[in-house]
Amino acid sequence: MILQIANVVKTFGGVRALDGVSLSVREGEIHGLIGPNGAGKTTLINVMSGNLRPTAGDIHLHGKPVHGLPAHRMAALGVARTFQNIRLFPAMTCIENVIAGQHLTARRRLFPRLLCLPSAARREREYGEQAMECLRRAGIEKRAHVPAKSLAYGERRRLEIARALASRPRLLLLDEPVAGMRRQETRQVGDLVRSLAAEGMTILLIEHNMVFVMELCSRITVLNFGRTLATGAPEEVRYHPEVIEAYLGVSEGNA
Repeated sequence: MILQIANVVKTFGGVRALDGVSLSVREGEIHGLIGPNGAGKTTLINVMSGNLRPTAGDIHLHGKPVHGLPAHRMAALGVARTFQNIRLFPAMTCIENVIAGQHLTARRRLFPRLLCLPSAARREREYGEQAMECLRRAGIEKRAHVPAKSLAYGERRRLEIARALASRPRLLLLDEPVAGMRRQETRQVGDLVRSLAAEGMTILLIEHNMVFVMELCSRITVLNFGRTLATGAPEEVRYHPEVIEAYLGVSEGNA
């Protein structure tokens, strides 16, 4: 298992946003995280990525405890993420946004750059090529030199994915990656996620597009009221009576 979460609790004042959540993510899989609005999905990703400290519980990455580590430490361990509310540098171009995501992997040295040495210029070209490859994989390479604020909503979503890929993560956390996208864009993101998993990257995604989740994920975990409701293959989760009740608001007998 690349990621193991056991009995994680997160409280905000008297509110338990997460109430003893447990789940495990296998290396190289595409794992879906679903649930009704307010179920605690984004809070859980915030805890996993170090944006929030858990109130209680254990998180292990590659078998080592990481609960309570800040976001920059988690990123250095190979965890990258996108956000439900898009967080880009709007005045910067697309390629500049992606280059900003290279800060953990880029080896930029001050003096060669100050002296304008050929080695520094060569390294910058390499980083630019790597950034362009991230944009190409996200399907927006033609927008490389356009300011992020000029992009359509779906393109901004894909730019966030490209920026996350720039850090070469081993675990990629996607928070509603196809929200607001057209069918063709959704298909492109699905193809991208499949290709990343085929190359060995592990992906955990939150998404309300159930067709996207059911077609893409090998396993799915369902949250409801901050608790783990079910985990299993898509067909198991689809017909789980408690999952049906949580989504449709009907009893098992009426379902």
